[in-house]
Amino acid sequence: MPELTDDTGHVTGDTTGHAGDTAGRVTGRVAGQPGTWMTPAEYGASRAALWTGAVVLVTDPDGRVLVQTVDYRPDRLLPGGAVDAGESPSAAAAREMREELGIDGHYPRGLAVDWVPADTPGFPPEMGFPGEILYVYDGGTWTPDRIGAVRLPAQEITGIDFVEPADLPALMDAGDARRTLAALRARIAGSGPVLLEDGRPVAPTTLDRLGVLRTRRTPGRGAWHPGPVPAGLPVRDRSGWLFAPDGRVLLLIARATGAAHLPTPHAEPTAGAVPLGYRYVDQGAHARTVARLTAVSAHRDPAYARLLATPEQVRELCDWGAAGRAELAAVHAARAQLSLPAPPRVPPTELPREGARW
Repeated sequence: MPELTDDTGHVTGDTTGHAGDTAGRVTGRVAGQPGTWMTPAEYGASRAALWTGAVVLVTDPDGRVLVQTVDYRPDRLLPGGAVDAGESPSAAAAREMREELGIDGHYPRGLAVDWVPADTPGFPPEMGFPGEILYVYDGGTWTPDRIGAVRLPAQEITGIDFVEPADLPALMDAGDARRTLAALRARIAGSGPVLLEDGRPVAPTTLDRLGVLRTRRTPGRGAWHPGPVPAGLPVRDRSGWLFAPDGRVLLLIARATGAAHLPTPHAEPTAGAVPLGYRYVDQGAHARTVARLTAVSAHRDPAYARLLATPEQVRELCDWGAAGRAELAAVHAARAQLSLPAPPRVPPTELPREGARW
């Protein structure tokens, strides 16, 4: 950064050179050495001017994302808008939710901060769009009662929908869709706020690299039944909740599609396998087994990435409907019976190709 002078040309401030120094402080060089000299007015004029915006990501209990239809553009938007002069981004998010949806709330948790470049398509030249810093806040999961409390204003917002994450690119501007999916992956991962540039993560997580949620989740909404599959009921498929010692489970991600799948019960060496329950779908059973992993073998199928994830993360990456809550409760009961810990939400870990052993 340049050194600063007062209007007479004398160096002002100290010579610390710390990042973030502003007018009235010498930055980047030691006094007396050659450099670029600016008055405070010149330095202020040299700084980039950007808009600031705030939006809120809300999902329903099935993991679908709330988007708005507006009367001034054809594509869908997350609720939110511009940060007013002197207003904090979190205050703007709360104000916009109240104005646009009639919902009072407080949104202290950030999911993403995105730098939107000045040459982003879609802004009329006469608007003089200088670029924007856009904050994405976590609006949480809304219950049917909260959704029913939405009250739209008389103009601007003409409707809301909850949509499958994979449908966002077809409904939203490309940059908005990238930003929304990156924020949603950050929420599922529990990785903390992510930094984005034009909707793209600066440091992609495992979920970003594998492109999870880029294709529609396979519906599996059959009713949940605990215990073994009854005699005479056809078994359509079998999958397993296979626990690592830290309480997380094995999850497969198809590299070609980003789709999430539980493995088959015998995909890896296990101990203590027992029937957990089944889903009744298409006049048949989708059976679930629970077991403790004793090892993960060397990778045999390059079409899939193998991750360790919390049971909650598995459910959020799958479309199981309301019965998913009952299945999740059964999974945690089984985990406790195996004397395994309840895992905290941490980013899913991709297992090495050579496998693992405990």
